[in-house]
Amino acid sequence: MTTKVNLSGATLALALTSALTLSAMSAHAEEMNMEKCYGVALKGHNDCKAGAGTTCAGTAKMDYQGNAWKSVPKGSCEKMASPTSPTGYGQLMSFMEKKS
Repeated sequence: MTTKVNLSGATLALALTSALTLSAMSAHAEEMNMEKCYGVALKGHNDCKAGAGTTCAGTAKMDYQGNAWKSVPKGSCEKMASPTSPTGYGQLMSFMEKKS
């Protein structure tokens, strides 16, 4: 037995809008629980900002670059190892890498 359902364009639009709104709210909530952590990204795996003359994500030229960041859960950045950082841990602000 087949049942036909007749949905109007307005009903479909409302359903789509609701789904998109819930998705955006979820993404925003996730962003609110994240922070930028400088000096923890590996070469080519940063989320954004890798210094002058670069574009954005994936442009870190070296591991643990001081001006390249990864988005990490809030409160975890300064617990993550960063061999180039002055403290040896990720930083909430960009920094100049220490020389080995």
